[in-house]
Amino acid sequence: MDVEQLAQQLVAGDRRALARAITLVESRRADHRAQATELLERVAAPGREALRLGLSGTPGVGKSTFIEAFGTMLTARGLRVAVLAVDPSSARSGGSILGDKTRMPRLARDPRAFVRPSPSQTHLGGVARRTREAVALCEAAGFDLVLIETVGVGQSETVVAELSDVFVLLIAPGGGDELQGVKRGIMEAADLILVNKADGDLKPAAERTRTDYAGALRLLRRRPQDPEGFPKALCVSAQAEAGLEEAWSEITALAEWRRDEGHWQARRSAQARHWFEEEVREGLLAKLRDHPATRARMADLGEAVAAGRAAPSAAAAEVLAGMEASPGEAAG
Repeated sequence: MDVEQLAQQLVAGDRRALARAITLVESRRADHRAQATELLERVAAPGREALRLGLSGTPGVGKSTFIEAFGTMLTARGLRVAVLAVDPSSARSGGSILGDKTRMPRLARDPRAFVRPSPSQTHLGGVARRTREAVALCEAAGFDLVLIETVGVGQSETVVAELSDVFVLLIAPGGGDELQGVKRGIMEAADLILVNKADGDLKPAAERTRTDYAGALRLLRRRPQDPEGFPKALCVSAQAEAGLEEAWSEITALAEWRRDEGHWQARRSAQARHWFEEEVREGLLAKLRDHPATRARMADLGEAVAAGRAAPSAAAAEVLAGMEASPGEAAG
């Protein structure tokens, strides 16, 4: 692959080049990883910053419908919108459906939009392992907004907060215990809660849900990087395309306030450090898995643990002690 040519096409805004670039960074092949690193270095340029918007919500809340309506509204304003949608992978087969383009037909065909589904590949936290790099590629391609949609499986999906400038949580009205979701974790990370499906007979229930969450948010969190009144809870209807303008206005107001107050760059710097440390951890685990002697020792100890002859903690300590005894050998 000609990395220089791909970088030129990407920076010129070629959507097919962007798709190829994301495929490259998602590859696990060693030669592709080297090319991906070179590509990311070539396209990195100060000043090409998109608004990174994280979006989470449980399955069935209407994330795809919301993204299509919201994204179409923004492209009609002349903005370029990239959607990175993460689909859950099977723990058994590793496969994913990747149906987001099917669920967003209007936006997928929009020349000012780019929709890319990616498998989570069992990576925890609701995002794929290389989503961060895909975001950087979308910024390099000149998109104004990069929307990161998580898998949508529960309250542990806080990793997206380490990727986004503003984090939005989408919830449905009338879901029984309205405050079941108000727990440490995802609720602490959310900057804006949108109660979707606020139309027709569900409109009164949506307003009650919004009121409940707004009150809970005031009790749960107040951070230095939050202006007065944030985090907020609003009602929207993706189906009726109602409340989307207000939601966008609140998102941009929060982003601009954070820029003016210096929180934007501080947040991005902290995120960069987080992902650097994550890469180091993943690299060390890969070396541990790939070293023949350590892999064989782990297999032997794994059998001992499975047979009940050794405790998991003791077996793990033995593997790590062996690495400490000969760090040069364990590092390969």
